[in-house]
Amino acid sequence: MTYAAETLPNAVQPRFPATGLFIAGQWRETEDSIDVVNPADGSVVASVAAGGTREAFEALDAAVAAQEAWRGWAPRARSALFYRAHALMQERAEDFARIMTLESGKPLTEARAEFNLSTDFLLWFTEQIAHLHGSYAPSSHGGFRIVTTHQPVGPCLLITPWNFPLLMIVRKAGAALAAGCTAIVKSAQETPLTAALFAEVLAEAGLPAGVLNLIHSRDASSVSAPLLRDPRLRKVSFTGSTRVGGILLEMGAANIVNSSLELGGDGPFVVLDDADIDQAVEHAIACKFRNAGQACVAANRIIVDRRVEPDFTEKFLARTRALKVGNGIGPVDVGPMITARQRDRLPATVAELTGAGGTLLTGGAAIDGPGNFFEPTVIRFDAPNDVACSNELFAPVATIFAVDGIEQAIRFANRTTFGLASYLFTGNLSRAVALAERLEFGMVGINRGIMADAAAPFGGTKASGLGREAGHGGIYEFLEEKYMALTVDDPLEAFA
Repeated sequence: MTYAAETLPNAVQPRFPATGLFIAGQWRETEDSIDVVNPADGSVVASVAAGGTREAFEALDAAVAAQEAWRGWAPRARSALFYRAHALMQERAEDFARIMTLESGKPLTEARAEFNLSTDFLLWFTEQIAHLHGSYAPSSHGGFRIVTTHQPVGPCLLITPWNFPLLMIVRKAGAALAAGCTAIVKSAQETPLTAALFAEVLAEAGLPAGVLNLIHSRDASSVSAPLLRDPRLRKVSFTGSTRVGGILLEMGAANIVNSSLELGGDGPFVVLDDADIDQAVEHAIACKFRNAGQACVAANRIIVDRRVEPDFTEKFLARTRALKVGNGIGPVDVGPMITARQRDRLPATVAELTGAGGTLLTGGAAIDGPGNFFEPTVIRFDAPNDVACSNELFAPVATIFAVDGIEQAIRFANRTTFGLASYLFTGNLSRAVALAERLEFGMVGINRGIMADAAAPFGGTKASGLGREAGHGGIYEFLEEKYMALTVDDPLEAFA
C-alpha cells in the first residue's frame, strides 16, 4: 500500500456549527469542554461544551415539555418541516462532508457518500410521515369494531456512534421526530460536530424548541444512566458494542424502557466456487476497508471455497497492496483509526491471529508518522478457525479462510454469537436463495458488499441487537400500536 503523507491539497475550511449543548432550543456553554481531534494528524479541530447529569435532566425536561405539542402537529406540517431540513442539508453538503472527514478521519469520498445516503434516509422518513395508517375491522364474533392506530412512544434517548456520525443521527432522529417523538441525542465524544451541524439545520428549518436536544459528554454513563432510570423517558435507541447495549438494557429494565439496539457484527463474506471472482474481490475490498474497517457490517471473515481461494486471495492481495492510506482530505482509499488507542491494540490482534495458525500476507504494523494509521492487512487461514469467530476486528485487517464446499462454508459462517450482516457470492440464483435463508443474520448481501438503503430494514439477530432501523418498519420502532374496541349499535334495531 501507499502512505499518502505528502499529497494533501489545501483544504477548504468548512463552516463549523455551534459548539455548545443544544437544550430547549438554545445553544449553551458549560464549564467543561471536549477537544475534537483529527485522527489523521492529531490536531485539535474544535472544542465543544461537555455536559453531564444536570444537563441531561434539563434536556429531558425540555423534551417532555415539547412532547404533547409536537405529537399534535399535523402530518403534512411535520413533513413540510422535514422537506425544509432536507433542502438546508443539501445547501451545506460540503460542510457536512468535510467536518465528518476532519473529526472521523474517513476519506472525503466516503464522507460525501455518507452524506448522500443520510439525506436519502431523511427524505424516506419525510415521505412516511403522512402515511402512517391504522386499521378498522369487525370483531371476530361481531358486536363491536376493532380500531387500531399508532401513537408516538414518547421522549427518546438516541445514542450515536462515531464511525458514521451523520448517518446514525439521521437514521435515529429522523425516525423518532417523524413519528412525533421528542428526543435527546447523546453524540459520540469523537464526532460531536456532525451531530451539532444536523441539530443546527433542524432548528433553522423550524423545529420547535425542545423537540431535539443535543448533549456532548466525556462520560456517557453520566447522561444515559440517570435518564434511563427516569420514568419520563420511554425509548432508547443505541448503536455501539454488544457489551454497552447489554448495560443499557439492564439500566432501562426497571422502567421497561422500549429499546432498539444495533450492536456488534461478525460479517461472514462467503465466496462459493461458482462466484464471479473479480466481482467478489472488488466488493470484498469495499466491504472490508471502507472506513478503515471500522464498521459493524464490515467483512469480518472472508470464507472462500478452496477451489477458487488461490485465485481470490491473489487478486484480493494485489488490490489491498494498491490501497492508498492517508489523510482523508486528500485522494486516499483508507483513512486512520479513530484513536491511537484503537490503532495500538492491533499488533496484539495480528499476533493473536497468526499465533492461531494464520499466515500474514501483507501489512500487520502501524504506520510511522502523524496520525493513527495502520497498514491494510491480510491474514490467511487454511481452514476454519474459531479465533476469529465472534471477534469483531473493527480494523483494516482482513482474514481469509479456505473451506471445503458449501456445507462447511455455511456452518463456519453461522459459528458466531453475532447476527448482523453477512454476504454471499455465487452465480446460481437457486443456491443464493437457499443458502441466504440458512444464514443466521438479519441481513444478507447477495453478490454485493454494500447494501444500506433507506427502504431496507437495518438490524440483526442474536447478540447483534433488537429492532430494525429504516425500511417500512423503522418508523414504527418509535410508535406504539393502540387498539380501541368500539361498540356499534345497529341503528335499524331502534326502528324495529
